[in-house]
Amino acid sequence: MPADILILSAGLALFLFGMVKLSQSMQTVFTERIRTYIRYAVERPVYGLLTGMITTMLFQSSSATTVLTIGMVSAGLISFYSSLGIILGADIGTTLTVQLVVWKMTALSPVVVILGGLIWAIGRNSWTLIGEALFYFGLMFFGLSLATTATAPLQDTPFFVHLFQETKNPLLGVLVGAVFTGIIQSSAIPISMLVILAQQGAMGIENALPIVMGANVGTTATALLAGSVASISGKRSAASHFLFKFLCVLICLAVFPFFVDILKRMSTSAAQQIALGHLLFNVLLAVSFIFILKPFSRLIEKLIPGTEETLPLWPLYLNETCLNNPPEALRCVKKELEREAFLANRMMTESLALFEHYERARQENILYMELVVDHLRRDVVRYLWKLSRNSLTAQPSRTLFNYTAMVDDIERIADHAVNIIELARTRNKRNVQFTEMGKVEFDHIRQLVAANVDDALALISQWDEERIRNITCREAQIDVEVKESRDRHLVRFYNQIDAAESGPIFIELLIQLERISDHCQNIAESVDELKEE
Repeated sequence: MPADILILSAGLALFLFGMVKLSQSMQTVFTERIRTYIRYAVERPVYGLLTGMITTMLFQSSSATTVLTIGMVSAGLISFYSSLGIILGADIGTTLTVQLVVWKMTALSPVVVILGGLIWAIGRNSWTLIGEALFYFGLMFFGLSLATTATAPLQDTPFFVHLFQETKNPLLGVLVGAVFTGIIQSSAIPISMLVILAQQGAMGIENALPIVMGANVGTTATALLAGSVASISGKRSAASHFLFKFLCVLICLAVFPFFVDILKRMSTSAAQQIALGHLLFNVLLAVSFIFILKPFSRLIEKLIPGTEETLPLWPLYLNETCLNNPPEALRCVKKELEREAFLANRMMTESLALFEHYERARQENILYMELVVDHLRRDVVRYLWKLSRNSLTAQPSRTLFNYTAMVDDIERIADHAVNIIELARTRNKRNVQFTEMGKVEFDHIRQLVAANVDDALALISQWDEERIRNITCREAQIDVEVKESRDRHLVRFYNQIDAAESGPIFIELLIQLERISDHCQNIAESVDELKEE
């Protein structure tokens, strides 16, 4: 029996490991496509429902989809209302894993693992990513295959039989499923285990269905954890996810005998009945709420009051119809540059604030903003390339060239903000402290750089000779002060005043600030060239 428990634990661990790694691989492969899906998702709740289903089928984890969605809501990339449809779709998409267990995907898992491993090892470019995804996909179900082998003797264990077979009270079954799923943060494992037991004749639908419903409630634990450190909108999305599941459990318990009877009519196989119960629960959940999301969202907004700010992932001003009118098209680009600049400035300000008070939620929000900045940079460059295919005179051509340079400089400021986040995270993790003199030097240089960023980004909206002069003067001052501060730090380090661990972080932080100022100078020069025209 101890050997069976060990095999069972190893199988479940492999399943969890494979699911996490598969989710990470799929997020890498489908990041751009998911962005497109989300763009459609905000238009109508039904589109959001489809987006959540597709994303969860790719990730093989509803938790990954809901946490990603809550993070994007918290960062202001999509609205709280738009997130609700995605969350409902994610709940349906997660039922695919259980259905694959019913179809005995576990028997083919060694073949999938070997095939995926070979493609991963010898493949090139996109084939490497495909092979990696196949390998982890097969590993998930190989873990369940081990669990199947280990559970055969367990059906004769009194405690196991009592826990799963003799749970006559549906409320107790819901509680067992919710607690177990909340601990391991995956509903796929307990529900898949129920299917495996049913295939061995050790589980009936009457006992399994309450545990399935409880597992659906328990899977919201991951989202609630993510929402606890999210913004007001992120908290609303996390709370909505829990309420969706909880209210649907109450509905299903109210019609429990009728629900069981429907499942028995749909299939004579207990394993298939469990999978169908999981599917129908989430379909009922989606159907019950998809048409009342507006009043439901208003109710949640009253229960969790606060303001919401949304920063769409896609360009707001790049109008394709303006491409035949170069001056108007360039005005569209200018507006988008202003928006990108605002985000880059906000990223820099919040990343530096992490040195005063480190918060994981703020870090995640900055990283989501970087996603927007990166996409805006690519979309602006693509729009300018389309515009360049027209027959442009000298002045619009020069403006186009300068805008291309400016969008790169803005994006680089955002990249340096991300580098500062990593420094702040390392400092917090190692509890590294700067000396009072180091803090004074850092704060003075930070203020100079922040002033340069403010002036440079203001220049995008309107040319100002005084701002350009100020940026140039500050840039020279920053170069000198960074060098002097580094020299003073080395002296303090030699005299054992500064801790050894603080040196690399302090010096790298100054380098990042200096480079941000360099890009501000580049923007000022580009704007000045435009004025000269």
